[in-house]
Amino acid sequence: MNIIITGASRGIGYETVKLFAKTEGNKVFAVSRNKQKIEELATACKIDQPYSTVIPLAFDLSDKKELHTLVNEISQEVGHIDIIINNAGYLVNRNFDEILDTEIEQIFKVNVLAPMFLIQKTLPLLKEAKKAHVINISSMAGFQGSSKFPGLVPYSASKSAVAGLTECLAEEYKDTNIKFNALALGAVATEMLAEAFPGYEAPTTAIEMASYFHDFALNGHKMYNGKVLPVSSTTP
Repeated sequence: MNIIITGASRGIGYETVKLFAKTEGNKVFAVSRNKQKIEELATACKIDQPYSTVIPLAFDLSDKKELHTLVNEISQEVGHIDIIINNAGYLVNRNFDEILDTEIEQIFKVNVLAPMFLIQKTLPLLKEAKKAHVINISSMAGFQGSSKFPGLVPYSASKSAVAGLTECLAEEYKDTNIKFNALALGAVATEMLAEAFPGYEAPTTAIEMASYFHDFALNGHKMYNGKVLPVSSTTP
């Protein structure tokens, strides 16, 4: 299988790459701005499983020019894509009247526009797969009817947009081989969460959530399409 995982340099993305790399024959494209981290990840996977194929791709997904180059490089490596996990995210915890315009723009560039453009540009590769599954990572912060938190207005709005994007794509491509689903995550112990909420202890580890990602990517499309599924052990 050919798999694209964004936000691969740390947290859930990092651990998810490691899980897919364990299966012989998988080719995993590990995407992140952090070139050093994803190259170290590819090396670690090769040491763990000598047959693993992890291709580190250092790109800034918030830059449309870089995104185009990324897709061109992937197209030169493979003729189809089976799975995309749009895991890259950007979070700022700041009161709405204090958050900067540039921070709001970056939140939407990374959380909404990057996955939207990546999906659009990889559609030819997705259509070439026997069955393709695109997973967009949303959040309980953007899940309709869930409890909301001060300081997360742009982030929550961006994750609501991801949910809407997923539902619309599933409808538009319902007669194709591509399935689209979104996972609305609760709190997970990642570096991003720790940076935004110092001292907060999340109930789920990155490794635990990566295991869920792995299984859902392989099997979720058999039961779901266009669904926004809450993945949280707590309320909210």
